Amino acid sequence: MTADIIDGKAFALGLRERVGKQAAAFTARTGRQPGLAVVLVGDDPASSVYVRSKGKATAAAGMQGFEHRLPAATSQADLIALVDTLNADPAVDGILVQLPLPGHIDERAIITRIDPDKDVDGFHPVNAGRLATGLDGFVPCTPLGCLMLLRHQLGDLSGKEAVVVGRSNIVGKPMAALLVKESCTVTVAHSRTHDLAGVIHRADIVVAAVGVPRLVKGEWIKPGAVVIDVGINRTEDGLVGDVDFDGAVSHTAAITPVPGGVGPMTIACLMRNTLVSACRREGVAYDANALG
Repeated sequence: MTADIIDGKAFALGLRERVGKQAAAFTARTGRQPGLAVVLVGDDPASSVYVRSKGKATAAAGMQGFEHRLPAATSQADLIALVDTLNADPAVDGILVQLPLPGHIDERAIITRIDPDKDVDGFHPVNAGRLATGLDGFVPCTPLGCLMLLRHQLGDLSGKEAVVVGRSNIVGKPMAALLVKESCTVTVAHSRTHDLAGVIHRADIVVAAVGVPRLVKGEWIKPGAVVIDVGINRTEDGLVGDVDFDGAVSHTAAITPVPGGVGPMTIACLMRNTLVSACRREGVAYDANALG
């Protein structure tokens, strides 16, 4: 068996095109573009790259971008004041504060200050609660992208046994909640799980999001399973995932590569969430099926 390589880049491009078409219809209907505000505090190189990428994607989708670059010494009070201003701005449908923040700023204080209905990153506790209880809200972009790739690959996920390796609030926990909502049987594992290999070997679906290079060995994975590798780890060999790709590719049914798998989906889902926010705020219908 040779695995299908799941092309997240191509899927993300298709999603962004569909978002762009609906964004154009939104603008024609309302007379304004959906608006995304991105806030960057400090000059972390990786964060700067992400912010530039998000700005380009926003423009390409026919949306209005509001970029706020603040010095690293910005106080928590000043950042909260900016978030309050963006919450009140009718032109802003989505607010994203790029993480990590400088050490003197409490990330939780900032995340919880964002209006949950503009929280297109899906990190606010209100949106986490909505996801956990089956209500409509915003789902973090990376796990949402993973779910779209799984649905595209497998169709109906009902009854599948899934293992999520990682328990972060950004990926692991919301990913598990999404899979429960799809009627999967879900185990959340992590680097301290006893017999991690045995737990993973049961799974029809493996989502690895623990941030440890090649933690998940190929022989741990059940033949025919589908593997979504969220990890992006810089090593001497270049970028690698949390899964030993070379060891897994020979017997899985499908697997995402690193890079080119999950990564492109994150920004595409951010565009998707921003459009959905704009439509909800203006009472404009949108094609949910086309947006995953």
